[in-house]
Amino acid sequence: MYTVIALLLLFLITVFSILLYFKSKRSRQESLENGTCPACHATTKSFKDENTGTLFQVNPIQKNLLRKHGCSGTAEVEYTCNKCELKEVHTVNGYGCSL
Repeated sequence: MYTVIALLLLFLITVFSILLYFKSKRSRQESLENGTCPACHATTKSFKDENTGTLFQVNPIQKNLLRKHGCSGTAEVEYTCNKCELKEVHTVNGYGCSL
């Protein structure tokens, strides 16, 4: 009886830890897509030229397309932070054929 309860608890802990890992990974990817570094919390800075009225934006996150898996497949994108040199690779859906 104790063995069954212990195995059930171990199974539940494993499932919840896997779900927590995927939630953390998805939130880090969303943060990178929005232009905020999840490690150093650097955000996009905006500057306005008073003479011409032009708005300049400096994004600390650089995207680099590593591999694209066809028209309906996923794309592997590398995100690099200019401030803390963080590098992460995530898969992204919906890059299309770009013809």
